[in-house]
Amino acid sequence: MPISIRFILIFSLISSILQGDERESFMSEYEYGEMLYKNPRGISCVACHGDAGEGKTIVEYHDRDGKHTLHGSDIRKSNLATMIKALNGYHDVMPRYYLTNDEIEAIYKYLRQKLY
Repeated sequence: MPISIRFILIFSLISSILQGDERESFMSEYEYGEMLYKNPRGISCVACHGDAGEGKTIVEYHDRDGKHTLHGSDIRKSNLATMIKALNGYHDVMPRYYLTNDEIEAIYKYLRQKLY
């Protein structure tokens, strides 16, 4: 194959890859959001926020002041801006995941689709 044809084929392939969203070539946006929600960086959002973001009890414990419950918040009605702010901040209990805004948006869209 002449060099010019080979160059055109390689250029076309690279161009199509760069213009497209690579993750959608092997999984849907829903699947990508689901994957991030279930295992973003080794600690699942599901563990504290539940299967659909409804929040759930993380732990119940007793101390000298009585019984206490640590509960993950309900994030189903959070808007995207709130989720981005929460996930980019520091918290006493929730770990910092260092997700990109695109990854947070994928989680947000996944939760919206689960709700409706």
